[in-house]
Amino acid sequence: MLKLPNPCYAVIFTSQRRPGDEGYAAAAEHMVELVKQQPGFIDVRSVRGADGLGITVSYWASLEAIAAWHAQAEHAATRERGRAQWYAHYELQVVKVERAYDWQSEAAGTGS
Repeated sequence: MLKLPNPCYAVIFTSQRRPGDEGYAAAAEHMVELVKQQPGFIDVRSVRGADGLGITVSYWASLEAIAAWHAQAEHAATRERGRAQWYAHYELQVVKVERAYDWQSEAAGTGS
C-alpha cells in the first residue's frame, strides 16, 4: 500500500493517446526511471485503457520539486515529443493532498 506524507502534492496527468506506439512505451519507461531520481518525488501510479485513455498520478513533497521535474531537460524533450507524436490531447492538475488513508480487507491479505 502507498503511504503518503501529509500534506503532499499530486500531479494528475490525463491523456488520450494517438494510435501506434512510435517509441512511446520505451520513453514512458525511461521517464519512470528518471523521475524516481528526482528530489521530492514520492511515487507514481499509471493506468491506460484499450481506447488509449490514460491517467498517471505522481506524488511529490513540494511544489518546488514538481517545478524542477517540469524543467528537467529530458522530461521537457519527451513532453515535446508527446505533443508532436503521441497524444491527441492531455490535461494536467496539481493538487494538494491534505489527508490520505487506505483500507484493505482481511481476505485480500491472506490470498483468499
